[in-house]
Amino acid sequence: MSNILIISSDIERANNLSTILTFLGEPCSSVLFSAAIDTLKEKSDIKSVLIDADTHELASDISEKFPHHPFVLFGNYETFEPSTNIVGYISEPITYPALTQMLHRCQEYKRSQPNNKTSVRNKTRLFRSLVGKSNEIQSVRHLIEQVAPTEANVLILGESGTGKEVIARNVHFLSNRTDSIFIPVNCGAIPGELLESELFGHEKGAFTGAVSSRKGRFELAEGGTLFLDEIGDMPLQMQVKLLRVLQERTYERVGGTKPIKCDVRVIAATHRDLEVMIEDGQFREDLYYRLNVFPIDSPALRERKEDIPLLLQELVSRLELDNSQIKFTANAMASLMEHKWAGNVRELSNLVERLMILYPNQLIDVSDLPNKYNHLDVPAYEPDYPDELLERDAINAMFGGADSEDSEEANSSFEQTLSTELPVEGLNLKEYISDLEVNLITQALEQQDWVVARAAEALGMRRTTLVEKMRKYNISKD
Repeated sequence: MSNILIISSDIERANNLSTILTFLGEPCSSVLFSAAIDTLKEKSDIKSVLIDADTHELASDISEKFPHHPFVLFGNYETFEPSTNIVGYISEPITYPALTQMLHRCQEYKRSQPNNKTSVRNKTRLFRSLVGKSNEIQSVRHLIEQVAPTEANVLILGESGTGKEVIARNVHFLSNRTDSIFIPVNCGAIPGELLESELFGHEKGAFTGAVSSRKGRFELAEGGTLFLDEIGDMPLQMQVKLLRVLQERTYERVGGTKPIKCDVRVIAATHRDLEVMIEDGQFREDLYYRLNVFPIDSPALRERKEDIPLLLQELVSRLELDNSQIKFTANAMASLMEHKWAGNVRELSNLVERLMILYPNQLIDVSDLPNKYNHLDVPAYEPDYPDELLERDAINAMFGGADSEDSEEANSSFEQTLSTELPVEGLNLKEYISDLEVNLITQALEQQDWVVARAAEALGMRRTTLVEKMRKYNISKD
């Protein structure tokens, strides 16, 4: 298969270039300009195109028709018009450094193409939990795709809550062990004296309480993947035993003498700085380099804030409670993107779940977010109601509405408040209710030391409603 195509009308020049590429171990083929377009249409495996720049018009026309192919010009290119998919130029005589540099550019052009169909298909199928379009998360996806088919040990580094286990599960899912089991172990959650038994198992009578033999996590994960989370919390004596397993691929149960062969891929993760721990004598350097064959840095959420809108959409869909959904205004989204996210994606997930409980099927604005997530100076909207509606609300607050479940108590309160019977000559009901309203508001304010918020709570009305009433009746402490 020829991955490099040489296009030239000069057969001798094309043969010379072909000889150099063959010497480098790069499969190639050459065609004349007359057959170039048909060849480019037929072949799908072309990595790069080396095109003779002496025929300017033909070279320019061909490169424009095939934007998904990277082109390198060789020959007389000084008067050639630059184009986006022309990645570089090679002058004659062609040298090894110049040629390899141009081939590397072609490789990068192909690898980073936005319409890379294979990459998109894999992301849709495999990376549902690694949501985002930022460069940081795309780099993580690329690293997973690269290392998963191999048997290399992987070390995932990153803060708590960034999704290190999600990365480990994707590595397992993309690997040749995908049909086998994935077993996670949190090394920090198991006491040091029990960790050896948890990992390697034990024989009957190995220690007090070992009433029967028990398989360890390595034995259970045979043929699959073992994820050692928080490897930095593993005691030093266990680090030695883990290193032996990784080197010799055998282990023994606690209390046993029979070596057990181990066919397990190990993926480790930690939020600690292992290099600092090595300097402090808390982590073995030889184990570090045994685990750190292929490191993957899990980015903090504050480093990829542009992914927050997509993450919110994904989390709302995943955490759907009783068929309830929530949506976010642009201001709420902007405020969340300003937050530092010390807990990373786990903190964001917890916030979404809390908001779905508090505001089911509602639109979330900045004012609905907890104070620690409010980073925008946006005044809260306070509705302005008509006077008739405010008066009705005040009367209902004082005497109890008609729909109140405690109607009997409300009626009793109403009768006690009206201490006199209706005079024979009648009265002005509106003035009477206004006087009564002023009296009760004044009493509530005096009882609460003129703290408007507490007085409004005592009267069962909104603070803004009480402020409007005070302004209407000219009520003040003075």
